[in-house]
Amino acid sequence: MAARPTRRFLRPLLYTTAAAALGGGILYISYRPRNIPGSNPAAVPPPTFGEDGTIAPPRFPHAKSRAEQIADLKRSAGVRQGSESKTGLLASIFGGSHEDVSPGVEEPYDLLVIGGGATGTGIALDAATRGLKVAVVERDDFSSGTSSKSTKLVHGGVRYLEKAVWELDYNQYKLVKEALRERKYFLDTAPHLSMWLPIMLPIQKWWQAPYFWMGTKAYDLLAGSEGIESSYFLTKSKALDAFPMLKRSNVVGALVYYDGAHNDSRMNVSLAMTAALYGSTVVNHIEVTGLEKDASGRLNGARVKDLVQEKNGKKPEEFTIRAKGIINATGPFTDSIRKMDDQKVDEIVAPSSGVHVILPGYYSPSNMGLIDPSTSDGRVIFFLPWQGNTIAGTTDAPTAISQNPIAGEEEINWILSEIRGYLAPDINVRRGDVLAAWSGIRPLVRDPKARNTESLVRNHLITVSDSGLLTCAGGKWTTYRQMAEESVDEAIKLYGLHPGPVVGAPRISGTEMIDDAAPLDGTCQTHQVRLIGAHGYSKTLFINLIQHFGVETDVAKHLTESYGDRAWTVAALSSPTEKRFPVRGIRVSQLYPFIDGEVRYAVRHEYAQTAVDVLARRTRLAFLNAQAALEALPMVIDLMAEELKWDSKRKSVEWKDTVQFLASMGLAKSKLNVTRQDVESGKAAEYDEHERKLYSRHDHPADTIESDSKFESGHNPVIGTDSPANK
Repeated sequence: MAARPTRRFLRPLLYTTAAAALGGGILYISYRPRNIPGSNPAAVPPPTFGEDGTIAPPRFPHAKSRAEQIADLKRSAGVRQGSESKTGLLASIFGGSHEDVSPGVEEPYDLLVIGGGATGTGIALDAATRGLKVAVVERDDFSSGTSSKSTKLVHGGVRYLEKAVWELDYNQYKLVKEALRERKYFLDTAPHLSMWLPIMLPIQKWWQAPYFWMGTKAYDLLAGSEGIESSYFLTKSKALDAFPMLKRSNVVGALVYYDGAHNDSRMNVSLAMTAALYGSTVVNHIEVTGLEKDASGRLNGARVKDLVQEKNGKKPEEFTIRAKGIINATGPFTDSIRKMDDQKVDEIVAPSSGVHVILPGYYSPSNMGLIDPSTSDGRVIFFLPWQGNTIAGTTDAPTAISQNPIAGEEEINWILSEIRGYLAPDINVRRGDVLAAWSGIRPLVRDPKARNTESLVRNHLITVSDSGLLTCAGGKWTTYRQMAEESVDEAIKLYGLHPGPVVGAPRISGTEMIDDAAPLDGTCQTHQVRLIGAHGYSKTLFINLIQHFGVETDVAKHLTESYGDRAWTVAALSSPTEKRFPVRGIRVSQLYPFIDGEVRYAVRHEYAQTAVDVLARRTRLAFLNAQAALEALPMVIDLMAEELKWDSKRKSVEWKDTVQFLASMGLAKSKLNVTRQDVESGKAAEYDEHERKLYSRHDHPADTIESDSKFESGHNPVIGTDSPANK
């Protein structure tokens, strides 16, 4: 009998304790301290001021020059240094006289990677940090294709998780899980180029609240320790306070979850330069013209030519690169390389066009994005702050493959129409506010071994041809590292390669204070290898730049967020202004924080060879504002001409090629025939009738601007014409 009162007392106590433990666990998981990438002090602290008030900026290792890299490519086929005559090259390619060729001079590469996008440069870095000898060649520039035209997100994909649940699709689940893990590696290895971004999910009906809440919490749970801040609910008033541009009438609240954002082309260039520092041969503007095979039909090299020589008015020389294995990582152009290997092979790429538009920064808060999961046709639109502007997109439609696709007016107008649907009615979404627009080609792929060859794989695909061409296609930016790891793993088995420890790894940080990277023991370590610029980066580094170089605050922040600790070098390469302040850094465009030192740095340290390389991929001016890029073009060409010793003919080629490229960035058709003289005289900045009507440009100061009034001067609209006051 005595046990009953005890049980009656213990049972509620146990229930209460269990509930408290569960609630406490949930609270701890939701609000536990997080290690936010980029918020920690720099691994390498910035230099301090000495007693005499001076400072010694860090000194960083340099990669080989482009000319030295090309010489290395030639040596792989046994071409002697200094014996690279036209006759000798043709002999080495076509099997003629061997007077200029010494087969034993240099070993062939372990791997030759074709394609300098995210996947190709990721493979190069992975292979180099496993002790393999690797080369990567790119027909255009690093990130010139799809890799520079993304939505700028580093994300697992909330909508993919929704599909995984509703369709009971384990592959979709694996894709999200893998992407969430890679998201964390991404932000850890390049904290200066990536950041956590809260993204708002507006709730238009109350029944959506629990559905979206469960979805975002599942996303948090799936991220686990790779996550950051937990998602949270906002009431209507809080949602409108955080995102005041939203339409009030159809918002009852919002959920906010966290994903990553990044500067895609600068990330790609950093991958290439980090791979170069670890010993990879990395060369842009080298086109593959054919693949070489041995007597048994196995691939053993490629014929290439240097397109920079063509731009300089010379006949581009063709030479051979020898390699034990060849990896095709050319994105949308995958099938063109596969057909060099086998003309009869079935195509596997199903190209899809994704259009984005850039709007002024006032269209969105500077620190929060938005996702619209219910557009008029069921597609998803992101609306995100990026580089001081607002990016909106994307579309998803089949397209033809071209090198610089142009965003169509129909797609641009569709995006603007969807934006109008969820922004406040007093915000006039105008076509004239579009500063840039571009189309990126996403290389969706079909598995050639699948029974249904029409179905597209949701993840990436690695396939091998009979002659040994390894192709890696599909995937997305977030999972580039995983794609690279799997490709190198497959290549090691396929080609019988022998990875090993990296001896004498470079001190990329520029100091002996810390060991730069993970133990480079021959296994994949790219989840720990910091990219160039990451070691000395912190969120307060910009203050050191201001105090030492006297650059403007927005310029200093931009430099540290684009170059990390290499911002010291960029600032040092900037011209003095001869003003009291700013002391250094002449702006390329008065609208944006890009400065002259970035052009010099791009040429000297990042293999920039054309004005487009600088305007589109080293800085992002062409993506942010096509008209501003046009107006900056004369200065960029002159700075590059000074560095690369261009003559007047080459400068004319650069002008023509760049204006043609800017057409694919949304430059107005009326500006496509402008000359350099038009820009320098200010004629190119003149506006047409449509642009004139966007703003009140020429009215004199007045309580009511003349162009705003539809009534004649002296007429009182309150009093009718038949009023006694007018009689």
